[in-house]
Formats: sequence, structure tokens, C-alpha cells
Amino acid sequence: MTTAPGRRSSTFTRLLRHGFTDPSAAEQLLDLDALASVRSDPVLLEALGATADPDLALRGLVRIVEAGEEGERQVLLDTLVSAKPLRDRLLGVLGASEALGDHLARHPRDWQALVTYESVDLHPGVAEFEQGLADAVDPDSLRVAYRRCLLTLAARDVCGTTDLAQTAAELADLATATLRAALAIARTAAPEDAAQCRLAVVAMGKCGGRELNYISDVDVIFVGEACDGVDETKAMQAATRLAAHMMRICSDTTVEGTIWEVDANLRPEGRNGPLVRTLSSHLAYYQRWAKTWEFQALLKARAVAGDPELGAEYVEAVSPLVWGAADRENFVPDVQKMRRRVVDNIPADRIERELKLGPGGLRDVEFAVQLLQLVHGRSDASLHSGSTLEALRALAEGGYVGRADAAQLDEAYRFLRSMEHRIQLYRLRRTHLVPEDEADLRRLGRSLGMRTDPVAELNKAWKRHASVVRRLHEKIFYRPLLDAVAQLAPGESRLSAKAAAIRLEALGYADPAAALRHLEALSSGVTRKAAIQRTLLPVLLGWFADSADPDAGLLGFRKVSDALGKTPWYLRLLRDEGAAAENLARVLSAGRLAPDLLMRAPEAVAILGDPEGLTPRTREHLEQEVLAAVGRAGDAESAVAVVRGVRRRELFRTTAADLIGSYGTEDSPAEQDHGALVDRVGSAVTDLNAATIAGALRAAVRERWGDTLPTRFAVIGMGRFGGHELSYGSDADVLFVHRPREGVSDEEAGRAANAVVSEMRRLLQLPTADPPLLIDADLRPEGRTGPMVRTLKSYEAYYRRWSLVWESQALLRAEHMAGDEELGRAFVELVDPLRYPMEGLGEDAVREIRRLKARMESERMPRGADPTLHAKLGRGGLSDVEWTVQLLQMQHGWAEPGLRTTRTREALAAACAADLIPAEDAQTLDEAWVLAARVRNAVMLVRGRPGDTFPSDPRELAAVGRYLGYEPGHVGDMLDDYRRTTRRARAVVEERFYGAAG
Repeated sequence: MTTAPGRRSSTFTRLLRHGFTDPSAAEQLLDLDALASVRSDPVLLEALGATADPDLALRGLVRIVEAGEEGERQVLLDTLVSAKPLRDRLLGVLGASEALGDHLARHPRDWQALVTYESVDLHPGVAEFEQGLADAVDPDSLRVAYRRCLLTLAARDVCGTTDLAQTAAELADLATATLRAALAIARTAAPEDAAQCRLAVVAMGKCGGRELNYISDVDVIFVGEACDGVDETKAMQAATRLAAHMMRICSDTTVEGTIWEVDANLRPEGRNGPLVRTLSSHLAYYQRWAKTWEFQALLKARAVAGDPELGAEYVEAVSPLVWGAADRENFVPDVQKMRRRVVDNIPADRIERELKLGPGGLRDVEFAVQLLQLVHGRSDASLHSGSTLEALRALAEGGYVGRADAAQLDEAYRFLRSMEHRIQLYRLRRTHLVPEDEADLRRLGRSLGMRTDPVAELNKAWKRHASVVRRLHEKIFYRPLLDAVAQLAPGESRLSAKAAAIRLEALGYADPAAALRHLEALSSGVTRKAAIQRTLLPVLLGWFADSADPDAGLLGFRKVSDALGKTPWYLRLLRDEGAAAENLARVLSAGRLAPDLLMRAPEAVAILGDPEGLTPRTREHLEQEVLAAVGRAGDAESAVAVVRGVRRRELFRTTAADLIGSYGTEDSPAEQDHGALVDRVGSAVTDLNAATIAGALRAAVRERWGDTLPTRFAVIGMGRFGGHELSYGSDADVLFVHRPREGVSDEEAGRAANAVVSEMRRLLQLPTADPPLLIDADLRPEGRTGPMVRTLKSYEAYYRRWSLVWESQALLRAEHMAGDEELGRAFVELVDPLRYPMEGLGEDAVREIRRLKARMESERMPRGADPTLHAKLGRGGLSDVEWTVQLLQMQHGWAEPGLRTTRTREALAAACAADLIPAEDAQTLDEAWVLAARVRNAVMLVRGRPGDTFPSDPRELAAVGRYLGYEPGHVGDMLDDYRRTTRRARAVVEERFYGAAG
């Protein structure tokens, strides 16, 4: 690239405009052959300019490209310019972290970890990080895997996918997974030591509080016990070797660097004490010798690795000591002396740049919060959090810190921690000093969103927040009142609150302190809202206590009240509509799904007070509303946003009706016909999804073609969608069919049809607050490898020549759902001879169906799942019943019109009426199918995500039991009844499906 002397190239100018500080060097990098294919792409320059340090990001990119193998370089560059999510994540990390750029240069394939994120990847927990570290077998591979996980975590952070608290929690979860992996490596290296002892690793400090930095010592305490028959001394020696090896695995520097230091100096007697102690030895020390600071440190103790039962025993045993620490003589003065000593130990030349320990720094906030927790946590369990921000929030809600003060402290702490994170992320070094170099300050400011004058803006914001912390810290930390409160005798503080807590515990509330806060917030004051809620709360508490999760009910009620409390109609609804308050209580305390749907649009609570509010809307009504909304919208995305809002509201209506029908109310008992409940849910969700798809189809067509698509187009429902048997979490199985309009070529019609399908699917999965509707077309001819959409003639040719028996079976569920009705009817008429073959099935076809079913049973059952409790694929579950019914349909549908239905229960009843199956067998199959369908619905209602097996969490399992009609304490009966019902159904399946054909 040459430029006339004295003139700067246009590229140089553009680089300056995009934030490069050394445009000449950047221009030379862009001229490298490695970037030839993208150097002129404006998207790349814009993305680089959006990073914290464009120069650093470009250098990092060049290093990755040059380090990659020839064939992989272009893949990276092509993906980079075509995929904005990867572009933002990869360049964002490269512009913020030189250390992660070094890692990517050493391991250039690791950029692929940033290409796609499933929804679960947006907020991974310990289990996901453990999976990411699963292949690590030695310290080097552990470091590589750790950095790869850290890469994705940092990408979420710098792109704003996670906030400060979420990032800190993820860093702690990654540390937890790493400690577990390191301990596993140590145990593998010394199996004889592992066999002699139980060893638990308890996290302390920021790791224990799930608020870890990018680079920080991970504070731990080790607890050991001898295995049965092993001498305690030998066991402790073995445990000490394992613990020391685990620490070295994380702390040592290898060719792949280090992870972080594991610091065990918070243990009893510090460095002078044994590395590992038994639980009884720990307790003996704490009860006799421990200092105040040790109890303050224990506030954040959390078992993270090793023997989980031993770790839990440790945390449980020390907890009363922690929350009794404020009873110790001179407790508050001790803590204040510690605080002053920390400040006094900072060198004078660093105190102004010290982000953590200086005046107005992070430690000020943390010490103040911990002191207040220890003082007031004796009688208020809501303060028992290892997280500074969560504890600060609790202190404000309990009235121990003014709300305005807490809000300012929260904002300042988040800002200072964000500064700390970005400083450490740059080189992945443990430091709390604000840099002095102009370039470092500029990068730091830009990483925090400051772009006009990053250095000046950063210094101004930093000083402002530090000033706030210093002022508020001194106000609440040194208040003389704390001494007085701390020296009260146990039990004298908040006696009425303790009495209320005992009452709430008796009612089944797991967190009575939180419940008291909610009650106080709801009932305090002299407003009309508070007066109405004071009248309602005693009754509501009884309704909440009648559920599996009273705490969730009360919390949900508070959230709804906070959102709607100032609207006159809401207060009137609660006061005048007796059923509305009880309905709301049932819905809020029965699981996660319904409250989640309600909280996204709290005004939907009005549905609960309308006498007809719980009646599902007809498909005609829904389509009319949806299509009218599409007609009013300005573009396809805003149209489908409204459509999805309607779907969310109607999903809430359906879940509320289901829950209230299952639980019953004081005026109307629970619905005894469980089949009717399942049918209502299936029909309502099917109609709702059909209307949603119709709206998306209209929006997609209007955006590009106006009122008329060049081809007639129809959506055919398949699977549970076509069978009107959708559960709350089901995808919509479909086929797409089109027929070119007169005068339109097949090519043009095909392009239009494919474009519509692509746009519909995109619109329905756009990330919004509303639940997405996933469209699954895998049942189409040739499966995933076949065309997404075909003409009617193409379907006819395929089915005539190539159709397999499983496709004919799948077509038993085919029903027109959206689009051109005439074309939909034509498709159904086309497939009728396939799904209801004249004279029924031949023996070969019957054998093939049985073979496919047997294969599915052996291959598709999830590994580790209990086949007696899997609602879909398990013994006597949905699949067993459906395949049995479908075999009857294919054998006899040609002669029995009643069998020509897409619905399982209708077909089963028709088979019984036609004497094709004994009434007792039909009833057995029907009961099992209804029960399995209700289990799936219950799991989604309770957990907020789909599942085919009973939850393992006791409270969730109890909630499923309440939905299914079992009283508290009877989940064992529920599981026994399920196994009994499905076992009987399987016996019928063995005879009717696998027995003689006929």
C-alpha cells in the first residue's frame, strides 16, 4: 500500500478514527498476507474499534492467524467477518487481555470455543465447568483447559452478557471445578492415600462467597477423617499429602504457566498449624482459641470439593460459632482494629493507587458489610450470605442500612470490582493497583465503556466512587450504636421477629427471616395498598403454606405487588374478587414456570380475577388477535414480538388454569378427571402454537411480498403438535408444503417458500423476554438431509417411491395447522392411504415397526436414567402407549373411521369401541399415558424447563407430588403408584404390540 509523500493513507485516517493509537503499526499488520482476505472489510475495523484496545486486539488476531494451520486460518477469518457474535467475543477478549491472546497464540484452535453458545452456556455453573475440565489428566492439560474455560467466561464478561456479580460467581464456580479436577489428579497419583482418608476442601474468602476475581489466591481449609479401619494418624498424613499435591497442581508454574495460588493460611493456627485437621480438631480449636477475625473469615466458608458430606458437616458445625461471634467480648473493637491495621500496612507511595485496601477501597465495603452481618445475623438469618452484594442487599431490606446508602455502596462496589477485574484480566496477574501508564488507563477506561476521554472519565468516576465508599463506610462502620447492639444479651434483639420466624417455620417456610422481610415490606406503612395487604396476608400465608414452596409464593406475591401495587385495578382485584387472591396464591407457590411468565408481564394477573379468565381461547380467537396485531405492526420483527407476547400471556392462562384445576380452591375441588386436564393443556398449547406460527407466517410474507406469496404455502403439524398433545416445553414438529401459483416458475416458488420458512424460524427464536417457539422439521422426507420444504407433487413422488414404514407411522399425526387451508387438506388427502393402508399392514411392516420400537428402547434411553420412571421412553410410558395405538391405527384405520384421528386418546377409545382392544387394557393404557403426560407437564411447571423424569431435588419432587394430587410427605407413594401404573401398561404393550399381529 503506497501513499504520496506527505499524505496519510485513507486507511491510516480510518484507523485513527476507530481508536487505534499506533495506526502506522496497525496498517503494517493489516498489510500482512495473513489478513489479505479481510483487510478491507469495514466490519472488521468497526469491531476492532469497539474493543478496549484496538491495537492489542489486532496484534492478537494476527498472532492467532499466523499460529493456525493453513486450512484453519481462512475458516477463522471467514467466521470472524460473517458471525457478529464470534467477532464481538473474540476481538473483545483480545482487546482486553494480552494473556488470553498469548493463550490463543499457543492454542490457536481454542478460538472455536467462542463460536457458538447454547442457552445453557450463557450462564454456566460448576457442572458445565467440570465438563470443560473433564479431559485434564495432568497439571499442563488442566491449565490449558482452565484457560479455555476462562476464555469463554471473559468473553461473556467483556461483551456484557454477564454483569459483575455473575462474572464473579462464574469465576468462583470455575475455581470450584478446578479444585475438584486437581484433587482428582492428586487422588489418581496416590490411590493408596485416597483409600485411607476422607478429605473435604472448604473454600473461604471470595471463592467461598462466589465473588472471585480473575486472579486471586483461592483461600481454602482442609478437613479430613479416617476411613473405616484406618489409623487416624496415618489417615491425616495421607490427607495432608493429597492436599499438598492438590495445591501444587494449581499453584506450580509449568510450561503452560500457573492457575492461581491455593492459600490454606486461614486454617487454625495459620501456617504453623497442620494443613489438614479432623472436624473435631477444628471445632476444639474454634471453641477455645480462635480470634474474632477467624470467625469473620468463616462467614464465607463453603464446601466445594472432595467429600461433600464431610464438607457440609464442617460448614454446618462452624455456622453457629460464626453467628455467635458477636457475643464475644470486645467483638466490635476487634474488628475495627483489624480494619485500621490493614490501612496502616499499605506503603505510602501506593495508598492512593490501592483499589482494594486503600481508603474508599473494596475492603472498606467488605469489612463494613461483614461486621453488620455478624452483629445482626444472630437474629436475622437473611444476613447469612457469603456474597458482599447479596449481604448488602439484605442489610438494606432489613433496615440495618439505609436504602439510599446501600444503593450507593452497591453501585460503588460494582464499579470498583469491575475496575479490578479489567486490571487483572489484562495480564492475568494478581494486582489491585490502578496503573499509572496512560495507555493502560486508556484501555481500562474503554473497557468500562468510556470512549470520549477514557482516562479523564475513568479517574473522575473512580474518585467519585471511592469518595462515596469512604464517606458511607465511616458512617456505618464506626457508628457507636453498633457497640450497643453487639453487647445486647442473646435473645433481647428483635424478639417479636424470632417469634414470627418460629411460626413461619411451623407453616413450612424454609427461610423465615426472608419471609418476615417480605411481610414487613408488604404490610408496613399507612397506604391503602398496605391496609388491603394487611387484611389479605393472614389468608394468603395459609394458602402459601398449603403448597410445596411457601417461600416462593410469598416472594412472588411481593414481586407482583411491587410491580402493580400503585394500579387501582390491582388493589380492587385483590379486595373484591375473592377467587383472584386464592388463584394468585396457588399459581405463585406451585413452581417456576407460571410465576416466570407472570413476572414478564405482571398485568396478566387480571386473568385470575375474570370468571372466564381461565378458559383457553379458541384457535379462531387467537388467530384473529394475532393476525390483527401483525397487520398493525410496522415490520416483521415488531409484529412477531407482539405475537410472542400474546403467546406468553396465553401460556400463563393455560398454566394458571392447569395449576388451579390440579390443586383446587376452597370453592371448587381439584379436577378429578386428569385426562381432561391433560387434554385441555395439549389442545390449548397446540392452538396457541398454531396461531403463533400463523402470525409468524403472515409477518414473514408481508415483509417481503405484501399480501400474496408467489406460492401457496401450508404448515402441517406432526408429532405431538399434530396430535394436539403438546406439553409446555415441547417443540413444534412440522412439515412445510407449497404449490406454485399460476404463472410462477417452480424455481421462484421454491425460493419464496424456503425464504418464508427461514424467516419464520428466525422470528420465532429471536432473543426476547418471551419464551421462544422452536420449529422442528426433522420428520420431513429424507430427514435433516432432505429439503426443508417441498411441493405437493414432490411429496407425492417421494411417498410413492421411497416412503418407509416409519414415515407412514409418523404421518398418523399429520394435520394442517397454518397457511393455505386447501393445500393443507390436499396434503392430508395425499397421505391418508399411506397412514391407513388398505387391508392394513403386512407382516413385514409389522415386524419392522416392532424392530424400530425395540431399537429405540435400547438406544434412546438416556444413560443412567431409571427406565421405570422415564415418562417418555420408559416402561409403560408415552412411547409404549403411542406405538401400541398407532399400530392399531395402521392395521385397522382403513376399515374403522374412528381410528382416523391424530390424537392418541381418541384413537384408543375408538379401538376399544370397535372391540380391537379389551376395555380393561384400553383403560390401563389410557391411565398410564395420562399419568406420564401429567408428569412431564408437572416437571416443566415446577422447574421451569422440560424434563422426562422426576426431579431429584426434594422440594421440586414434593411440588410435582402436590400437582399430581399427593399430600406432603407422600412422594414415595407417588413414585410407587407411577411404577405400578406403568408396569401394568407395559404388560398390555407386551401382549398387544409385541404379541401376534392382527
